Amino acid sequence: MKRIALLGMPNTGKSTLFNRLSGASARVGNWPGITVDLMSAKILLGGHIAELVDLPGLYDLHGFSDDEQVVRHFLSHHAVDLVLIILNSAQIDRQLSLALQIRALGLPAVLLLNMEDEASRAGISINTANMQRALGMPVLTISAKYGSHCPEALSVAAQQLQAQLPQKTPEQVSAALAQDHEIEQAMQHLVETSVHIPAQLNDAMTDRIDRVLLHPWLGLPLFFAAVFLLFQFIFTAGKPLQDAMAWLFDTIRSQALEPLLSGLPTWLNGLLLDGLYTGLSTVAAFVPIIVLFFLVMSLVEDSGYLSRAAFLMDTLMAKMGLDGRGFVMMLMGFGCNVPALMGTRVMRSRPMRLLTMLVIPLSLCSARLQVFLFMIAILFPASQAALVLFSLYLVSFATIFITALIFKRNFASTEPFVLELPPYRLPTPQQIWLRGWQEVKHFLKRASKLIVVGVILVWLLTHWPLDAAPASAATLAGKIGQLFAPLLNPIGIDTQLAIALIFGFVAKEIVVGSLAVIYGLQGDALTQQIASHIDWVQGMSFMLFALIYTPCLSTIATLKSESKSAGFMWLSLGWSLALAWVVSFVFYQTARALGWS
Repeated sequence: MKRIALLGMPNTGKSTLFNRLSGASARVGNWPGITVDLMSAKILLGGHIAELVDLPGLYDLHGFSDDEQVVRHFLSHHAVDLVLIILNSAQIDRQLSLALQIRALGLPAVLLLNMEDEASRAGISINTANMQRALGMPVLTISAKYGSHCPEALSVAAQQLQAQLPQKTPEQVSAALAQDHEIEQAMQHLVETSVHIPAQLNDAMTDRIDRVLLHPWLGLPLFFAAVFLLFQFIFTAGKPLQDAMAWLFDTIRSQALEPLLSGLPTWLNGLLLDGLYTGLSTVAAFVPIIVLFFLVMSLVEDSGYLSRAAFLMDTLMAKMGLDGRGFVMMLMGFGCNVPALMGTRVMRSRPMRLLTMLVIPLSLCSARLQVFLFMIAILFPASQAALVLFSLYLVSFATIFITALIFKRNFASTEPFVLELPPYRLPTPQQIWLRGWQEVKHFLKRASKLIVVGVILVWLLTHWPLDAAPASAATLAGKIGQLFAPLLNPIGIDTQLAIALIFGFVAKEIVVGSLAVIYGLQGDALTQQIASHIDWVQGMSFMLFALIYTPCLSTIATLKSESKSAGFMWLSLGWSLALAWVVSFVFYQTARALGWS
């Protein structure tokens, strides 16, 4: 099988091209360093089945960041039949060095100058024929976002594969990588002979928008206002979808499943209906809101606004020992902590990276979002829902800042912060669809494993022994809850909530399903039961604890693998548990002292 490596600098649309060529769901975002792992897909190219490998974005083959080491290791240890080099046409004068480095390795390559639409709007013209002769490799301009000239690029790539050009062995590539090539003069000559850049680029619209969004006083308030409006839109548009899903699952249960399973033994009927179906359907009812959240977030991410938020936050982050890149990783953590942790590979300073990794698990990830959407809908009126959720995000930021301030002396770093602000863009419908499908697929994958196992275990714990009242003190769940009661009672978390939190340690998606199984109800009956069982102060304390306490097992495993330190992993776990208890304790005891209920 032929192997094609997709290589380029960060923020050049490399993952967008990977998605277009392969149909895979590589994460696409408009900030540097989004591709943090080796993704691959099989494509049909010129009669060959080829493996297309999406390598991490890098600025220099001779750099020292983890991503740059990953690329060097891949090129040095795997035979590569063709390299597709992706550069940004609008920044060609600063990015040609990478193409020259690949040429120096002697690897068969095709240079694809992406974002030709942006270069054209900026008045930049590129003589691809001259550049092709100078580099000794095919050069094409494309737009991965809109698909223009992508078929031609595939055709040229197929011709290069069929030409069977001389290839370097991985050992020869490794030896070439060990050399430091002086290419500044070559790059300057190439730009002078092949690229026309106007004296002043046509980016007036970007400048006008930035004068408002990057205003030193208005920038951050506008950012947080935009986040609040985002939540308000999600609740307003998502609530009818959630209600429709809940009605559908209730109807399926009453009209189909209950008659179908009525002949089964009582315990098996309860396991399948009150355990498996109730747990899964309660979680699945929130999928439309989660999908809507990420569809909207994809607009924000690909627009270039998150890079500007990082720029605005850099001064504040620097006071805490972090930088603007760390803020971007935290925003990535709102989707999932795992890729955010892996994204810290773009940081060359290990202390900076460790401090950033320590605070990322405090980001309010999408799995926790399901828990909060569920509890907020039960305990608060619709007019307050967006404000409550927004306050949880503010608490998330506050815990991040507190953690960074406390530990910054232990992880001191002097690495400078460099961030390139991309132009504003709008994602295409295809990109939005791929992002939404990615999140649905991620949910279904977890539902088929962790959530299924989790809700079954919760049902067994709350119903064993079988002669005990479900979820009572006589069951295994009740005994576990009593064991933790001295620790959790001061923060208003009872036995039922405690069991849900314990299983949330495996995956936060299990928490909502666990509550449905513990109470043995779903839909409106479940929400009414929880609302009568706990007040909003207990619910808020529960949400604060769930926000801060230990992340899921996947995040914990990533912490250990990325830090290469079991001690650092235990530090993160211990700190998050202690901080969660303190924050919930202060809130709960203060609220009760003030007479809130």
